[in-house]
Amino acid sequence: MNSPVASYVRAFLGVHLVALRAAWRDQDRGASAVELAVITAMILAVAVILLAVITHFVKGAAKQIKSTTP
Repeated sequence: MNSPVASYVRAFLGVHLVALRAAWRDQDRGASAVELAVITAMILAVAVILLAVITHFVKGAAKQIKSTTP
């Protein structure tokens, strides 16, 4: 995954993970809840995009399968 989008997502999540770890270390529960919500939303977005890509390729491959029943 060397695409610019993947690099951006890794950097974005990395920044938020650092902030989340700092919030846990400082016992700042409000900030950690917000950070956790942002990270969860990003993971969900990546999962939805991945699902869409897989669905697209599966449907494309399904159209190329030839039926052999008489």
